[in-house]
Amino acid sequence: MNIISPHSLWFIQTHLCKLYGMAYVIGKPCVDVMDRACVEECPVDCIYEGGRALYIHPDECVDCGACEPVCPVEAIYYEDDLPDELQPYLADNAEFFSETLSGRDEPLGSPGGAAKLGPLGVDTPLVANLPKQDPQRA
Repeated sequence: MNIISPHSLWFIQTHLCKLYGMAYVIGKPCVDVMDRACVEECPVDCIYEGGRALYIHPDECVDCGACEPVCPVEAIYYEDDLPDELQPYLADNAEFFSETLSGRDEPLGSPGGAAKLGPLGVDTPLVANLPKQDPQRA
């Protein structure tokens, strides 16, 4: 007999993860694809659109994991499960919000939701400097 409701269990899991600073990360497979299925699935609107990639705000993400299974190019990973070759994207997702990006006057910070901002049209140097990817691989 389960004495904790599924909603209560979800609440406990997501908020304990926030306590320890865990988040989901979008890696290189998203570059130049930006399918946006993850954006539609995210219940807290924490996935922001750059020019060539999507970025998860590490402080706004509640670690529910809804985005991960809907990504057609398997670009989304839980922070602890990020493959070695995608480790630079952990810092890169955070830098999208904490650094002043090209053409902007200040860091994006924590705007509290992507929908009100819309596509930002700018990327981190890591993504901006990548060669164009084949968007048909999705």
